[in-house]
Amino acid sequence: MQGKYLLRSIMIVLLLTAIGVGSGCSREEKSSRGSESAKNPSSADAGGEAFSAARWGQPAPDFELLDIEGNLWKLSELKGQVVFVNFWATWCPPCREEMPAMQELYETMPDDRFKMLAILNNDDPNLAAIFAEKNGFEFPILVDPASEVGNAYGITGVPETYIVDKEGILRQKYLGPREWNSPKARQMLMDYINR
Repeated sequence: MQGKYLLRSIMIVLLLTAIGVGSGCSREEKSSRGSESAKNPSSADAGGEAFSAARWGQPAPDFELLDIEGNLWKLSELKGQVVFVNFWATWCPPCREEMPAMQELYETMPDDRFKMLAILNNDDPNLAAIFAEKNGFEFPILVDPASEVGNAYGITGVPETYIVDKEGILRQKYLGPREWNSPKARQMLMDYINR
């Protein structure tokens, strides 16, 4: 009987450990490694949880930020396009691993109907510029110096990605890295673009 209890306790600890590491890099633990999860009541693999700040099915929190090249971006001015908003940092290994797939997606999507905005969170813009240039990333990298936009979206760590539809409504939220160059990801975005 004690053996079954001990084995069950060990399994619970292992499961909780795996779940805790599964969402990417937290603000407090910059070196943790994670996998993806999605939170969206309309998603087939969703847990049905509501967003902590930004709400699914509601207008996405508007923001106005400069990118690392000095261009001003305002989310509300992008209505009519699907917007991919990704929060990331150079110190986050899952973020760095996800970026090549994001670049590939960026290159294949119609730029008149799709925008990708990578928002640097809790990091040095100079490091982001060096990282982007070294790796050939061409999508805009916006700077959120006081994490105001991250707070408005209720991010819990990085990477986190939000999909905003053509009307400015928040439709998807993904915690952790994802294979953005996969046919499934492209199809999901094209479905929003073609609505």
